[in-house]
Amino acid sequence: MTKLSSPRLSNVWSALLCAAPIIGCLASDAAAGVKLIALPERERVEIRLERLGLTLVEEERTVPLAAGANDVVFAWANTAIDKGTIQFRSLTTPDQIKVLSVSYPPGENALTWQVAAPAAGPAKVRISYIIMGVDKSYEYRAETSKDEKTLSLWQYVQLHNRTQESFGESGMSFGFGDRLERPIGRSETRKILAARFDGVKVKKTYTADLASFGMLDPAKQQLKIPMHYVLENDTEHGLGRFPMEGGKVRIFQADDKGGVAFLGEDWGPFAARDDEWRLYVGVAKDVVVKRIIERSDRKRTAGVLSDYDVVVKYEIENFKDEPVTVDIVEMMPNLRGEVVGNGNLAPQWEIGKDGTMKEFDKAKSNVDRVLFHVEAPARGADQKAVKKTETLHVVFRNEW
Repeated sequence: MTKLSSPRLSNVWSALLCAAPIIGCLASDAAAGVKLIALPERERVEIRLERLGLTLVEEERTVPLAAGANDVVFAWANTAIDKGTIQFRSLTTPDQIKVLSVSYPPGENALTWQVAAPAAGPAKVRISYIIMGVDKSYEYRAETSKDEKTLSLWQYVQLHNRTQESFGESGMSFGFGDRLERPIGRSETRKILAARFDGVKVKKTYTADLASFGMLDPAKQQLKIPMHYVLENDTEHGLGRFPMEGGKVRIFQADDKGGVAFLGEDWGPFAARDDEWRLYVGVAKDVVVKRIIERSDRKRTAGVLSDYDVVVKYEIENFKDEPVTVDIVEMMPNLRGEVVGNGNLAPQWEIGKDGTMKEFDKAKSNVDRVLFHVEAPARGADQKAVKKTETLHVVFRNEW
């Protein structure tokens, strides 16, 4: 039997037709009268990239089959196909055109299907396989309005074809978002606009969190205040069509001249529907927060146990022309470590009555982390900030 192979995946189909019974196909070419059929072109290619590291390719071709048994050879070279995943299926009368057997020549990237057809004629067939070297990544471009209330978001898919195979016009599915169709060349990286969202509502936050972000000026006890754009992945805020895949986000802001200014870039993590997307846009220079432990009193209670009465003071100055909300976060294990010392036991704490900050954000707080939202007024007409002082009273119970 004549054995065909091809150096390229686009020439992987060969059909060896035999008009004799099945046993005749196993004889020599001369005895069996095997007829060589020119390789048909791909008619359709679908590439499915839903799962990381597992790319499924499905291709359809029309192959002329003879009545009886046909040997169809599938060969590939310089392409990393997992041969254990290769499947053949006839779309034309699938209940009659069936694969009788599969054989694998030793040491070769090839296999032969013996396909039975009830009558001679063209048959549309689908072959599918898992391929390595074809994958995707995501990038985003965000442009905020000048007032930083809304933004436009572009989502791009970076398709990476690291194989020597050219797939031509192909449909692509990514697990989330719309199906796309583009040509895919060999060893090509192609950037594709997958989705665009306009008028997305955005919230800008200012966060004072010593444990997470540290000090900007330790000598002045001034905290570092990172700024974030927070997007809600839901329809109410202009998103929510699908989960947002993780990817690099380049962030711009509209300027006074009709253009945009580059603010920076951040990694946008995966965000399911209704989740937040937080994008870092730098450290605030016009919102100042100083944090001072104003009181730390120890009171012995029973035996070697003591309670610690702690008051943390925050001095907030807003040098902007509009009021802002400052998110003040305290990590209780870290605060306990400052005043009591580190220990292996989880702290037992409660909010005391002497502080001004009593109502915390229950949805975003937990046993270790408390989040307060504090309104800081705009600066006055004299361009001076109004200093606002808030205090947090915490009692740590049963400390050694």
